[in-house]
Amino acid sequence: MAPAPAASAVDSAASVPAPAARKRRFLFTTSTSRPEGGGRAASGDAPAPARQWPLLTVLVLAGLGLLVVGVDPFEQAFRVGTLLIGAALLVGAVMRRVVPSVGMLAVRSRFTDMITYGVMGGLIVMLALMVQPEPWLKIPFLEDVLHLTVT
Repeated sequence: MAPAPAASAVDSAASVPAPAARKRRFLFTTSTSRPEGGGRAASGDAPAPARQWPLLTVLVLAGLGLLVVGVDPFEQAFRVGTLLIGAALLVGAVMRRVVPSVGMLAVRSRFTDMITYGVMGGLIVMLALMVQPEPWLKIPFLEDVLHLTVT
């Protein structure tokens, strides 16, 4: 029996289906990619501050709040400054939802950023409103919880 010609061996190898792609059970991150909305907030020919205006807005509001607290650390100034810091985070959450490209304000996915900025900003605002003495916001069940934990 004569051996088969080489051309037929190539043809038969091409007709054999390739092995199926192996599916990985666990997905591992092999590289990092920018979060959605992580592009520049302005075109590349704009100056650097203009490209990152959403982040700068949040930082300026938070810095203004820290300045108010630092200049006059008494009750009312502390409350107003802390409200500004919480409001800065809430503004960041709103911008992350509304603005399609927020530059470096985008750290994670849009949903995670909105939840993180919103919850932290809301908690800071709530704590600023409830600061003692003479809180602007009184939540009765929290006073009961405090009494139960202290006694």
